[in-house]
Amino acid sequence: MNIVEIFHSVQGEGVEIGLPTIFIRCGGCNLRCEWCDTRYAWEGGEEVSIEEMMEKVDEIDCSRVCITGGEPLLQEDILELIDSLITDYEVSIETNGSIDISELVKRDLMVSMDYKTLSSGMHEEMRNDNLKLLRERDQIKFVIADRTDYEFSSNMIDKFGLNCNVIFQPVGNENIKEIAEWVIDDGLDVRVLPQLHKIIWDGEEKEL
Repeated sequence: MNIVEIFHSVQGEGVEIGLPTIFIRCGGCNLRCEWCDTRYAWEGGEEVSIEEMMEKVDEIDCSRVCITGGEPLLQEDILELIDSLITDYEVSIETNGSIDISELVKRDLMVSMDYKTLSSGMHEEMRNDNLKLLRERDQIKFVIADRTDYEFSSNMIDKFGLNCNVIFQPVGNENIKEIAEWVIDDGLDVRVLPQLHKIIWDGEEKEL
């Protein structure tokens, strides 16, 4: 598998925010979002076997693993990696919403979908048939740059009646107060969350 980095940190986003987590960052992405903060994962990485990854993960004293990217679902062996991990770890996988997740939701893990808003420039690449597959344990994240993104995201909730956890996350934490006020005013049942790792480390993680 093409792997950019494996590191131990705290989860910076979503419903598991703040929990110590091992991250496996896959290389390669099929999208080019305007505000992407992991552009270094678009290309590059090294070929690492699942056995080598498991050895590295097992050396770390942590019960949670998050598979991220890039876009992990581009990896040919991604399901084999998941199946190797879920026997001993609480696993989550971050995906951008453009690739079928039907095989993921058959497994004992949390799917974290980063649904692309208008400001990303990639919203037309989304597979809306994925939305009906998300379970209560899963989450969908809308990264919001402005009022237009907010209204787009709110409309998606109404249109698809999402059954999972819904996260509204600001771009770079800059407009989180404004987003929170909009959510309160409109009575939306969503979580407004920052990127915690950027508050703690200003976006810098330590690679193992």
